[in-house]
Amino acid sequence: MTSAPADQGLPSGTPDQGKGLATGSLGLWGSVVFGLASTAPVYSLVATLGFVVLAVGAQAPIAFIVAFIPMLFIAFAYRELNEAIPDCGTSFTWATKAFGPWVGWMAGWGVAVAGIVVLANLAQISGIYLWLLVGDGSLAEKPWVVTATGVVFIALMTWVSFRGVEIGARLQNVLLGIQYLALALFVVLALVGVADGTAPNATTPTLDWFNPLAFNSVEGFTEAILLALFIYWGWDACLALNEETKDPRHIPGRAALISTALLLVTYVGVTVAAMMYAGVGAEGIGLGNEANSDDVFLALKDVVLGQWSWLLVVAVLVSAVSSTQTTILPTARGTLSMAVYKALPQRFGTVHPRFRTPSFSTLVMGIAASAYYIVMTIISENILADSILSLGLAIAFYYAITGFACVWYFRRDLFTSRHNAVFRFLLPLLGALMLAAAFIKSAIDMADAEYGYSVLLGIGGTFVTGIGSLALGLVLMVAWQSRPGSRAFFAGHTLNENSPVLVPESPDTHPRSINGGHS
Repeated sequence: MTSAPADQGLPSGTPDQGKGLATGSLGLWGSVVFGLASTAPVYSLVATLGFVVLAVGAQAPIAFIVAFIPMLFIAFAYRELNEAIPDCGTSFTWATKAFGPWVGWMAGWGVAVAGIVVLANLAQISGIYLWLLVGDGSLAEKPWVVTATGVVFIALMTWVSFRGVEIGARLQNVLLGIQYLALALFVVLALVGVADGTAPNATTPTLDWFNPLAFNSVEGFTEAILLALFIYWGWDACLALNEETKDPRHIPGRAALISTALLLVTYVGVTVAAMMYAGVGAEGIGLGNEANSDDVFLALKDVVLGQWSWLLVVAVLVSAVSSTQTTILPTARGTLSMAVYKALPQRFGTVHPRFRTPSFSTLVMGIAASAYYIVMTIISENILADSILSLGLAIAFYYAITGFACVWYFRRDLFTSRHNAVFRFLLPLLGALMLAAAFIKSAIDMADAEYGYSVLLGIGGTFVTGIGSLALGLVLMVAWQSRPGSRAFFAGHTLNENSPVLVPESPDTHPRSINGGHS
């Protein structure tokens, strides 16, 4: 490896010192929990299942399976890059080393903007579902009550993230357990209802449910896949915690693959059970009833769970709150890494001496998400909804960059072994191409004035907010590039293809490690 002279603004410290995070805190299970929790499995199904059925009807299970393919391919790219460069900056660090500072900075921005937008969404869901549990549920219809409650949830989860990854891991074990308990109970009781004849629209599964050639329209297929891509997003949170695991080079990649596989089983299993119980009809509790599309569980909870129906409401609340915390974690670590390599102001690289967390970055993420949520709610709830719909653009953007970065970074040894040819070239390239196509197709669809909930500048508000948020990154990058503190990064001195990264080679002795101490 080569390194730049000291006067070129290299980051302080050495690889053995790392960035000051709580190394050795997470084992494989803890990493998997963060990967699963960040996707908010219960809420993701609530927000997506009905719309997927509207798009493709009985082919919903195969839609979730097809959408899983690019996620799996990109997960392999993350695994390979992480084994070589286990840096908490993930996409930012890898893209910078592969393509240079401009692309790397924009990849880091993609992670950050997706996190901020989804935090606003999760806060709103948390507020709504909390008040659905109180009294007659009427408070859930009062925007100011929901907004204030959502901001409180962001503040609480910011505090948990600030206090350390260990307390977050313990909390996530409990919250994820509640989610899967509710889903398991739903699936079991739905299947029991089908078996004993009490299901109102019992439907026998057919092979067409799993037939990728059975889609009736290209438009419906594309819409369903784009929707399904969203519900898998978030598993990469466990990669951003790589420097805090016992084995930074191997555990995060394994956790990513395990997380995506478990999500596939979860989503397909729950979808099949719901379709068997309620069918895909457009009336009553049918999953194709447009009136229920924004939350099919609300329509099904009473008839499936009876006296336990409240558990599904709690599960959605818990899912949103859980994902709030696990979304703050990777975004804060991404900006920490960017600051360490001088891609952001030095303040973002502050690590709390006691809690060993990116303290300033964590607080900024919580404040930025709260401010964004409040401002968007005041301006227009329709624009807030459109910004949430546009999330797929930011997700596809930085996932695709990561896939391409894998291919280019390892370009010199792609065909030196079968492993490299498959896992460093073929699968990452296919995943990146699929997501790039999804990005382009989504952008074209979102530009239609009929798409989403608002029209801005004569085109769809979803397009304006989605592309606009990415374009804002370009503006901020140029603004930072003009500052003296940025010169070392944009000149390629602090982070380039050959420079060492600030990653400890082995975990230190950390007394509060999760999952049984150090290996």
